[in-house]
Amino acid sequence: MKCNYCEWHCELTETTPGVCKMYHLSEGQVAERFPDRWYTYGLTQIEALPFYHAYPGSRSLAVGTTGCNFDCRYCINAYVVKGDPRDILPEMYELTATELMGIVKKLGCHNIVFNTNEPTMSLPTLTKVYQLAQREGIPMGCLTNAYTTEAATEQLAEIFSFINISLKGLSPDFYREYVGIADGAAVLRNIRRLARTNHLEITTPVIEDVNDDEMEEMAEFIAGVNRNIPWHVFRLQPERQMKDSAYPSVEKINGALGKIRKMLPYVYFHNFIGSDWVNTLCPRCGTSVIERLSLGCGGDILDACHCETNLCPACGQEIYLCGQRTEWNSREVL
Repeated sequence: MKCNYCEWHCELTETTPGVCKMYHLSEGQVAERFPDRWYTYGLTQIEALPFYHAYPGSRSLAVGTTGCNFDCRYCINAYVVKGDPRDILPEMYELTATELMGIVKKLGCHNIVFNTNEPTMSLPTLTKVYQLAQREGIPMGCLTNAYTTEAATEQLAEIFSFINISLKGLSPDFYREYVGIADGAAVLRNIRRLARTNHLEITTPVIEDVNDDEMEEMAEFIAGVNRNIPWHVFRLQPERQMKDSAYPSVEKINGALGKIRKMLPYVYFHNFIGSDWVNTLCPRCGTSVIERLSLGCGGDILDACHCETNLCPACGQEIYLCGQRTEWNSREVL
């Protein structure tokens, strides 16, 4: 039987899992091999994940497990997502959906975000979490590579209120050489689909002299879907098979973003300490409506939110946001 979660369409047996190593055949049905297992869970602020336009300043429980359907040469999380899950099991937590929700409530989290690995690897477990979170009025978000079947994409659309998709490139040559798949057509299809019903943000890890020449074309694609989609351009610090590569030039990438910022109103350049390009500016008058501090990889935090009810305080322009500012003192916890 073939797995219908991602575009690999792996043929599964009881002893042979798919590419991601997270599904197999059990009693004639595709099933998770390791349900209710979590490699990590922890408290963070939503901007660090990164979501800049969803529930600003909110307290998130970031959770994840193992497994991925990509094979990125530069992956900074390869130990967790590409190793044999059986080797990682001793390091994993076993928590039912009910137990996980107990942690969410105990820590006073405003939302749950699946961010460590590809969420499609654990869709049955995440569906159980979603059912409980929905009853509690707690929204869920995720980071995904969106290399999912149309059926799985519909599940993502239902489970997650806000989604950050990693658009790694455009050309088939790039995807074959650096990501390990034939092309990114399914990713583009699913961006279009999810943008219709969900709050969407996009992240692109930029590798100098590898995919930086596609930045303008990617911006044109995003603008064609919805020009209000926030685009996080990451200065990638490559690891794994590319750990000896030089870190990309901040000046070169930011220079290339000059023209792009005229196409898209919400372009951010970060993943390094002290970035000056993490604030949200009003598309109409240029007022800084949301201010953030860039503390490096996975460390961004909200500094100030000046727009009430999603409106610019200077000119009244609507700011593209999912939810409003969550009032709590994040620094007391983080």
